[in-house]
Amino acid sequence: MADKPTMTTSAGAPIADNQNSLSAGPRGPLLLQDYQLIEKLAHQNRERVPERVVHAKGWGAHGVLTITGDISRYTKAKVLQPGAQTPMILRCSTVAGEAGAADAERDVRGFALKFYTPEGNWDLVGNNTPVFFVRDPLKFPDFIHTQKRHPRTNLRSPTAMWDFWSLSPESLHQVTILMSDRGLPTDIRHINGYGSHTFALINDAGERFWVKFHFKTMQGHRHWTNEEAAQVVGRTRESTQEDLFEAIETGNFPKWKMQVQIMPEADADKTSYNPFDLTKVWPHADYPSIDIGVMELNRNPDNYFAEIEQAAFSPSNIVPGIGFSPDKMLQARIFAYADAHRHRIGTHYEALPINAPHCPVNHYHKDGAMRFFPNNPNPAAYYEPNSFGGPVEDHRFDEPPLKISGDADRWNHREGNDDFVQPRALFNLFDEGQKARLFANIAAAMGDIPDFIEERQCKLFDQVHPDYGAGVRSARAAIKDRNPSISAPTDQTLADASA
Repeated sequence: MADKPTMTTSAGAPIADNQNSLSAGPRGPLLLQDYQLIEKLAHQNRERVPERVVHAKGWGAHGVLTITGDISRYTKAKVLQPGAQTPMILRCSTVAGEAGAADAERDVRGFALKFYTPEGNWDLVGNNTPVFFVRDPLKFPDFIHTQKRHPRTNLRSPTAMWDFWSLSPESLHQVTILMSDRGLPTDIRHINGYGSHTFALINDAGERFWVKFHFKTMQGHRHWTNEEAAQVVGRTRESTQEDLFEAIETGNFPKWKMQVQIMPEADADKTSYNPFDLTKVWPHADYPSIDIGVMELNRNPDNYFAEIEQAAFSPSNIVPGIGFSPDKMLQARIFAYADAHRHRIGTHYEALPINAPHCPVNHYHKDGAMRFFPNNPNPAAYYEPNSFGGPVEDHRFDEPPLKISGDADRWNHREGNDDFVQPRALFNLFDEGQKARLFANIAAAMGDIPDFIEERQCKLFDQVHPDYGAGVRSARAAIKDRNPSISAPTDQTLADASA
């Protein structure tokens, strides 16, 4: 036994027997003084933290971002300078499913990146789609409720989903992507990642440019059909985790080409669409993609909980040379994500090793649960301003003022917005086979929804393209012909009662 370390309690005391509880004989009761038993059970009771409200089921790995292009005229961010190599971690996830959900589900995939730059952590928290279902964050909790379980049946509700979508035409672009081939990827090595939001780049001269970040898979795209995915789930619920872990373990490191689209600041007032609208893309003909680097995943975590479950990504984490935009969804997420992490894993979540920056950290955040990091070098400097050499502000990092302004009001986000032109452009890119699968996927996803919701949604598809609405109606009719008893008693009853 001399070649093995001695087991200890969490306080460091050696453990003599880890096989048997302390008791008053074989038939006697346990003794409360068995602190080793109590510690072991108490720790087990506390081994879980609240799962994420959304993006609960995830997979991740470590890697590196290497910048090969030159966009130094647009940004002073060290992480984006030519030749920069930055360690990073990725966490991808489904949106709707709980932590135990199957990997092979038709759902948007979260695509969250943390770059440990010399100027602090930069988090890019997006999806595998360049757009989203809503543009106003006031509607985000409502949308997420439709993706979660019905409060009475505790089942996922197609009626809730399609009721919300059919009342929200801004969702058409994302719904079309979700129900297309790319809505059910085989794994995360074969998906694109997008920052989705519009961000800002700031250069040494204090000039601001608007930017979209894209990560294009270098493995190509692979997708399941609904039928193939059902077979996969029957075999394993962990298909994506298996694929990513095994690929990295065997040295088959996945890579993504990093690209940016860049818009001069003044152009934001000239585009026919709102460039800060999360339901819109920027046409590549107007703002072409620029290749700037390669991201590679090359190391699996040693402890999934510590490195992936406790990894906390927030759009609030930016660095000098990268900034925010008037994107309303982005501005809400700046608050919501960091707040979720403080609730889920604690006040000082960014001091956990996986979240801690690789550069010096100087702040005046003080007490709270799990305060385990040291004071500033001079403990008398625990407030600001002070006379004891504590950290101070540095106006070298001021951002230029925003040139966009407007009267503060509750602006109607649907007024003046065309929610059909971009889904129409996407639909027109599909070949006949892709369109047929789109119609079939939507028809299947509608399940047993009430007829009035089905028709309301189809009328939105009509406005995208007449073939779109007609195709979905035809696919739904075929399903109903095969299953004449289709009904949704719980949802239909509730819908009728609401009507």
